Amino acid sequence: MGMMSEFKEFALKGNMVDMAVGIIIGGAFGTIVKSLVEDVIMPPIGYLTGGVDFSNLALSLGAGADGKEVLIKYGSFMNAVIAFLIVAFVLFIIIKGINKAKAALEEEKKEEAAPPPKQEILLEEIRDLLKNKA
Repeated sequence: MGMMSEFKEFALKGNMVDMAVGIIIGGAFGTIVKSLVEDVIMPPIGYLTGGVDFSNLALSLGAGADGKEVLIKYGSFMNAVIAFLIVAFVLFIIIKGINKAKAALEEEKKEEAAPPPKQEILLEEIRDLLKNKA
């Protein structure tokens, strides 16, 4: 098997393609969450805290060797933590819904695979006995 055909087999495996789609959708989802945090959630929080913009919060350590100010940008970190919590919560809700749908589907399968009631079995046996006597 040539290297190119091995690569094709590797690259086109179902899991690999699914993962690629997930990564692309995740990137797009990340853009939406970033906008949600920066444009929807943070402005009211900033308003409630007296107009503080978290993304601009930083602790100055003074000037570095190159003369530029060295900053610890904890406000950006706070934004990242809030974005993570939103993503985690949304994924929790999505996974909870998927698990509920799976449970309902499994319950349907169990009902379909359940043995018939005892009365039905007895009636079938009586029917079969009557067929054999006739």
